[in-house]
Amino acid sequence: MRIIVNGNEKQVKDHTSIATLLELVGVNPEQVVAEHKGTIVSPQHYHGTFLNDGDTIELIQFVGGG
Repeated sequence: MRIIVNGNEKQVKDHTSIATLLELVGVNPEQVVAEHKGTIVSPQHYHGTFLNDGDTIELIQFVGGG
């Protein structure tokens, strides 16, 4: 199925969760905020939130500096 991740089209398998998507793109779930269809998803719900064809996901990664 086709989803949009940070404005870019990506093909993933049916029944892909946010947790699985993070693994696929190599992002540590502890260092990212996921917005699914305009709603922030709590990290404890990443495994139970499944994506559908055409969904939009924004992944905002924390960056430290100083």
